Amino acid sequence: MVVLNYRLTVQYDGTDFAGFQVQPGQYTIQGELERALAVLAKEPIRIIGAGRTDAGVHAEGQVVSFKTDALTVPIDRLPIAVNSLLPFSIRVLEAQYVPPDFHARYSAVRKTYRYQVFHGPVADVFLRRFAHWVREPLDWDLMRDAVQQLIGRHDFQGYAATGSSVKTTVRTMYAIEIDTAQRVKTIRFTADGFLYNMVRNIVGTLIEVGQKRRTVESVLEVLENRNRALAGPTAPPVGLVLETVDYA
Repeated sequence: MVVLNYRLTVQYDGTDFAGFQVQPGQYTIQGELERALAVLAKEPIRIIGAGRTDAGVHAEGQVVSFKTDALTVPIDRLPIAVNSLLPFSIRVLEAQYVPPDFHARYSAVRKTYRYQVFHGPVADVFLRRFAHWVREPLDWDLMRDAVQQLIGRHDFQGYAATGSSVKTTVRTMYAIEIDTAQRVKTIRFTADGFLYNMVRNIVGTLIEVGQKRRTVESVLEVLENRNRALAGPTAPPVGLVLETVDYA
């Protein structure tokens, strides 16, 4: 049998999971996908995810890859077969063959996350799984001014979780777009990569700007000083969605 490299596009509601990455004794996205694939392949399958989303974080376009010679399900039927073995909170949207050197994580050239915010005097029970509730109105114009300082190639150490161990904390932020046209407001981030908790730390800081608890300029000061203590609180995972992963 020929070993084939597979790519799956996956959507999930991360509310009830302990994150994407498999952990002993924990209910995870990776664990459920590998369990379903192992049933079809009749042998263990190890997948690689483009992004290791945290507990409570969602995905519309997570990408996973894996290699096996044991699957006999036709590629066009694979999503249906895998979905039949998954909890409804995880769906495989698409399956395709990819070249042998394709790697869901390391072949990615950019990722887009969005963060969803709902503000109003009372929390909405129908939004509680997918949007962060802020009681008071936010000044979105100030927040738009603030995010412009983050565009480009910067050292984002000040917005990374304390103690993150990576080779470099330099990332290129291609775009940050704020959309307030709908009831649920969105902040969309596109970059060549993200540090641990980077988006949520930026959002927590931006919300303080919108509440006029900090200045627009303070957002840049976090970058320049590379000091996490100068940034705002980490926004909760509930509003974060891995939207797309792009490849060359």
